[in-house]
Amino acid sequence: MRERQKGLEALLQQAPVVPVLVIDNVADAVPLARALVAGGLPVLEITLRTKAAPDCIRAIRAEVKDAVVGSGTVLDAASLKLSEELGCAFAVSPGATPSLIAAAKASAPPLLPAARSPSETMLLLEHGYALQKFFPAEQSGGAAYLSALTSPLPQVRFCPTGGITVEIALSYLKLSNVITVGGSWMAPKSLVASKDWAGVTKLAAAAARLKG
Repeated sequence: MRERQKGLEALLQQAPVVPVLVIDNVADAVPLARALVAGGLPVLEITLRTKAAPDCIRAIRAEVKDAVVGSGTVLDAASLKLSEELGCAFAVSPGATPSLIAAAKASAPPLLPAARSPSETMLLLEHGYALQKFFPAEQSGGAAYLSALTSPLPQVRFCPTGGITVEIALSYLKLSNVITVGGSWMAPKSLVASKDWAGVTKLAAAAARLKG
């Protein structure tokens, strides 16, 4: 693995699931992060899909000591630069473009770019990305599809994300080319809206116990 993903493998190995979070209210960020960390899921992907996202990242990094905070939905050089300015430990993109790959060469946070086909996977591998996101996982063929990539592309390990639930997460985690999975089921909008942080911790703990 090349230097541009240095440290990312160890980071992704900390838990079987990376919560993928869309946070609308900054006031929810810290208690939500604390609930997830308490349940055993310290690596958090805060997507840059809301206006509140940058402040959420700042707040969690400042107040939740054991959280490892990364950015998600990184689409271009500007969002990658923002991730760096926010001090993100990693950045995740839903795909990969030539301009994003070029910008990542000079970016501090290691990038986890996404692929959904052998050609996309091979292209990212040529650029030094042996760790990739598989997205959207369920809509692209699911665990069976990802399993089929193991033999021709054994050097690539994936973080499948998209449509994954607690019921099917194990079907991915059992694959030799999966390092962790991304999901949002442990932080449902209903629990966040009701401030049921104990409920979030319970779901996070169940997710943290998943074994491949």
